[in-house]
Amino acid sequence: MLLKGKEVANSINEESIKKVNELKEKGITPTLAIVRVGENESDLSYERNATKKCNEIGVNVNNIVLDKEIEYEKFYQTLDTLNNDDSIHGILMLRPLPKYLDNEKARKYIAANKDIDGCSDNSLAGIFTNTGLGFPPCTAEAAIKILEHYNIDVVGKNVVVLGRSLVIGKPVSMMLLNKNATVTICHTKTKNVFEITNKADIIICATGAMESINKDYVKQGQTIIDVGISWNQTKQKLCGDVLFEEVEPIVENITPVPGGVGSVTTSVLVSHVVEAAYKLINK
Repeated sequence: MLLKGKEVANSINEESIKKVNELKEKGITPTLAIVRVGENESDLSYERNATKKCNEIGVNVNNIVLDKEIEYEKFYQTLDTLNNDDSIHGILMLRPLPKYLDNEKARKYIAANKDIDGCSDNSLAGIFTNTGLGFPPCTAEAAIKILEHYNIDVVGKNVVVLGRSLVIGKPVSMMLLNKNATVTICHTKTKNVFEITNKADIIICATGAMESINKDYVKQGQTIIDVGISWNQTKQKLCGDVLFEEVEPIVENITPVPGGVGSVTTSVLVSHVVEAAYKLINK
C-alpha cells in the first residue's frame, strides 16, 4: 500500500482547526514567529510553505527577517524578546544560520515551550524522558503520524532506523521506543546493514543518501518510511533515500517521495503552534 501523506496531513489539519476555533472563542489567537537571517532561497521556500499552512488553519505568523550580517548580540536579543513575549506561542528559527551566530548555541536558545521544531536540548530531553517537555522534531513526528494513521502497529515490532541525526534518527528512535517498538539504529559505520534491515518489520530511511536503499535491503511484508528528499538531476525529479522502483514491488507498505513524510511535516509544525497555545487554557 502507498502511504500517502496528504490524507494524514488533512487529519492533522482538521484537529488543529477545531482547536484554533476553540482558542479564538477564548480570545487567544495562536501565533508563530518565523526567524530568518538573510535571503537564502531554501529558507524562503520553507517560510512560504509554513506561512501558507498557518493561514489555512487560522494561525497568525510574525515574519522576523534579519540582515545576514546582523550583530551577534542583536540576534540573541531578538530571540530573548520572542522567548519572553506571551503573544508568541511558537518560534521557528530557519537554519543553518551564518556560522558567526553560533548554530549550536542558537539551537539550544529557544524556550522549550515555544520550540515547535524540536531543536533545543530541552525538547530532545522531553523525548528521551517521555515527559512531554517541549515538542519533537516535526519530521520525526510526521513519520510516527503516518504509522499511526494507517494503523501500522509498532508494539513489539523490529524497527530499523537508518540514520542517527538529531533531526530524525535519534528522536524517532526514542519515540518508537516510547511506543514499545524494538529499535535498531544503523549509521555509516554499521557493517552489513542489509542483513539487519532484512530482519526488520519496519524501516525508517533517513540516510540523506539519495536512492541508497535498494531491493537488497528489503523483504516482503515490510513497511518503509522514506524520510529523504533530494533532487535527482538525471531523472529530473525529487527522489527519496529509497530506490522506489526496485523496493515498492517487494514491500507491503511504503511512503512516496514526494507526497509522503514531507507533506505531513508542515502540518505537524503548525499543530505544535496550536498545541503550545492550547496549553495556556489547560494549565
